[in-house]
Amino acid sequence: MRLASFKIADRASWGVVAEDSVIDVGSVLGQALPDLRAAIGNHAYGEIGRSLTQAPRHRLETVEWLPVVPNPGKIICVGLNYEEHRKETGRSRAGFPAIFARFASSQTGHLTPVPLSHLSTQLDYEGELAVVVGRRGRYIPARDALAHVAGYSCYNDISVRDWQYHTHQFSPGKNFPGTGAFGPWLVTPDELGPYETLRLETRVNGTVVQSATFEQMIFGVPQLIEYCSSFTQLEPGDVIITGTPGGVGAKRQPPLWLKPGDVTEVAIERIGTLRNTIISERRS
Repeated sequence: MRLASFKIADRASWGVVAEDSVIDVGSVLGQALPDLRAAIGNHAYGEIGRSLTQAPRHRLETVEWLPVVPNPGKIICVGLNYEEHRKETGRSRAGFPAIFARFASSQTGHLTPVPLSHLSTQLDYEGELAVVVGRRGRYIPARDALAHVAGYSCYNDISVRDWQYHTHQFSPGKNFPGTGAFGPWLVTPDELGPYETLRLETRVNGTVVQSATFEQMIFGVPQLIEYCSSFTQLEPGDVIITGTPGGVGAKRQPPLWLKPGDVTEVAIERIGTLRNTIISERRS
């Protein structure tokens, strides 16, 4: 099943993506399940299935895509989780994942323009696999971790590098509004199948700038869930962004900074392609 959040005629909703349309499940179940996070938390897959014949359909090009989970309680980001990326940054090997956080308000959806702030000249791409938590858990052992996954999606952890590099703390450069692109939809594990050998590609204006399979992660999804659930309780709808491969713009010679008009794509096999265009920030 492919699940998405979207707006239609200025009404926020959620539903199931089926070929060239999205089935507006939220219009049927919205009173009890107002958003996708609620549907995931209530394990409402049976109700979703039964609603499909009653819910209206909208062609994909008529909806405005929202972040897959617009209102996650937590967005946990993992840094330096591919050896090639660790090497290009010059960081030493670590025994534990490097963790930082993103705010839900920094997210945006598929096909939504990403603003380049007037305070920055160093906007960078980071294609990543996003894991959406489906079941609450604390101290989850790695062997049980995948049972807590609601599904997988694409994420572009677009980074304002000059602000990220102000200090050793990443947060300012990772939380400018509209820079966390999340979408286009979530694919449930039963439809996706094993994720480890799938390939992620990041493209800028059609040119591949990052390419890796998830078996190249230093810490795989089960290990990340085990680690993250040790320091915080994971809740349905929480998002774990699992790290980016080598090839980021900041480490190229010369650096490849995103500029207005550039089109970024994060494509993951059997999931889909997340596409966003960079624009100049509109200042009021």
